[in-house]
Amino acid sequence: MFRLSGLFTAFVILAGAALSPAAAEDKTITVFAAASMKNALDEIDAAYTARTGVKFIVSYAASSVLAKQIEQGAPADVFVSADTDWMDYAISRKTINEPSRVNLLGNSIVLIAPKDSRIDDVTIAQGFDLAKLAGDGKIATGDVKAVPVGKYAKAALEKLGAWQAAEPKFAMAESVRAALTLVARGEAVLGIVYSTDAKIEPGVKIVGTFPADSHPAIIYPVAATTTAKPQTNDYLAFLRSTAAKTILEKYGFKFLVTPTT
Repeated sequence: MFRLSGLFTAFVILAGAALSPAAAEDKTITVFAAASMKNALDEIDAAYTARTGVKFIVSYAASSVLAKQIEQGAPADVFVSADTDWMDYAISRKTINEPSRVNLLGNSIVLIAPKDSRIDDVTIAQGFDLAKLAGDGKIATGDVKAVPVGKYAKAALEKLGAWQAAEPKFAMAESVRAALTLVARGEAVLGIVYSTDAKIEPGVKIVGTFPADSHPAIIYPVAATTTAKPQTNDYLAFLRSTAAKTILEKYGFKFLVTPTT
């Protein structure tokens, strides 16, 4: 009886381990995503949770910050970058499962102003005077040395001949959402953000759109990390699905791949 009891006890312990909190945590996916993805990705993740029961831990920040956190060992399963440079950086650091990479989305950059601003209908073209338009005020965007939206903004302004005069007026923010907030609060008279961000913030208005050929193509790649959980592949497939496409296009993103289902 003692031998049977011992075996039974061992079975109970093993069964308990299978249902332990550590095992339950395997039903989560940790996503590191560009700040501009927040509203759309929150909705996608909620739809995926309703379908599968898998829950999410999501960290939104500038792609530069996220790539470096993953490099330093942060426990991410998925990385969504707002540009190809930071995904390339992560791949070069051997933190990304390169075959899983997909260039999923496109976007555009726009000039915004506070909702009650007198500035309106700005034609953004070669030679436009952004510095004069801002007057004594600040222009907000992401850090032009690292944050993708800032890099796109600087590239566009350099090509249009507006960067040199406007540079001293820039307030560099840690992410595109931080720049959006500065304009919404009236702490900056103008801002350069993604069109998708401008559309979800009632405190700002779009006053001009940068020509697509004034900056490198805005591409959002997504990939699994080298430490990703097995269920990550199914989630990445969902991001390429018709259901995800519908949500992303609702928020103004351009879907760059053929939907899987």
